[in-house]
Amino acid sequence: MKQQLLLLEDVDALGKKGEIVSAKPGYIRNFLLPKGYAVIASTNTLRKQERLRAERAKQAVVDKEESDELAKQIESINLETKVKVDPEGHMYGSVSPADIAQLFQEKGLPVERKYILLNRPIKETGVHKINLKLKEGVLVSCSLHILPEGGMVHANVEAVTAPLPVEEDKKEE
Repeated sequence: MKQQLLLLEDVDALGKKGEIVSAKPGYIRNFLLPKGYAVIASTNTLRKQERLRAERAKQAVVDKEESDELAKQIESINLETKVKVDPEGHMYGSVSPADIAQLFQEKGLPVERKYILLNRPIKETGVHKINLKLKEGVLVSCSLHILPEGGMVHANVEAVTAPLPVEEDKKEE
């Protein structure tokens, strides 16, 4: 049986601060209540709801402005990373959202892994478009250049995959 809660903080995939939501008992008992993200909805807590909604509205404006500013910075940036590849040019590992978030951190941008919309890790070198969903639903994209380490791998790949020249049989007459 689900129980009614008043959220004191934003909780991903559940709701925003000041909303009345329902959740399963185990999630409430083991996560929401101990962390202080929610309280059980009662007549006393429902009085807090309007104050929490007002705080959330103010916070939403601030988050939207920050996200718009961050989006402008992200659009103007090109990320680049080098990866290890085998002689055929295949990557040994992959580039995951955590790796991409680390690249943003190195550039001084506060992008978290959860903002990066990537269905599966990238397993090919080249240029890839990365989509991000920041706070308050701000969407932005940037490009990620995945380069092989050493830079000379592409020349080796062409040498390996290029067809050998065919020698014509010379007839001796």
